[in-house]
Amino acid sequence: MKTFLLKFLSLSFIALLSFNVDDTQEFKGKAYYFSKSKMELGNWGKRLSEAQKKDVAARLKNRLEKTYVLSFDKEASVFKEEDKLDAISGATDSWGANFSRGEQYKNVKETSLVQAQEFYGKKFLVKDQLHVIDWKMGKETKQIGQYTCFKAMATISQDDLEWYNFSWSDLRRKDEDGDGTPDVPMVLVEAWYTPQVPVSHGPAEYWGLPGLILEVSAGNTTMLCSKIVINPGEEIKIEAPDSGKEITKTKYQETIRGKMQEMMSNRGRRRG
Repeated sequence: MKTFLLKFLSLSFIALLSFNVDDTQEFKGKAYYFSKSKMELGNWGKRLSEAQKKDVAARLKNRLEKTYVLSFDKEASVFKEEDKLDAISGATDSWGANFSRGEQYKNVKETSLVQAQEFYGKKFLVKDQLHVIDWKMGKETKQIGQYTCFKAMATISQDDLEWYNFSWSDLRRKDEDGDGTPDVPMVLVEAWYTPQVPVSHGPAEYWGLPGLILEVSAGNTTMLCSKIVINPGEEIKIEAPDSGKEITKTKYQETIRGKMQEMMSNRGRRRG
């Protein structure tokens, strides 16, 4: 334990020396991430040949592999997905866009979130508090590029991690524990952060560690930082999106699930 603390404090001290007082106030940076998710086909996938599975994976490549940019200063960050054309058709993924994370602004000092979402052509501006993550700090370290990283773990509900997303299984949740509400799956999260970049930011919903989060794994998805640029020559704008109907995360979830339930009901009536 003593060795771990000495190593952590040593790296933190070096990081502080890297930025003098004036630089700390103006300090900005960009971190580039790529994510990769494992394809889950369920029972339907069992009926597919290996060739068919490869074809499906190629068609879903845009949903399974993504790239992002996190722009940040000491207090706030903007996290955006980089646009990518479909590998098969050359078009953007219009269906997947309905359930993708929009431009995300996080202010860790105010613990506030502002996120732009678009659902079937309607624009929403989600304003809410950041979900406070109960991180369990580990002793393990590893090197990611030139940065020494420390491990942290947390368990977070799926609704807090992917409140903007939708799965048909969301409509089939059961109340197994008898508390009167459908049970929400819990997700084990493993994060690696570096005190050499002394900000409490991270990609997606992740934040709140004593250093920039460079890698995070949750469920079937892993995000990894491939490059960090501190105080680049270009101007970095860190501003919250401001277009769309204002709504909370909970109300946004209710909106998309209600619409999808309506679509399912209408499809059932047409078949009947």
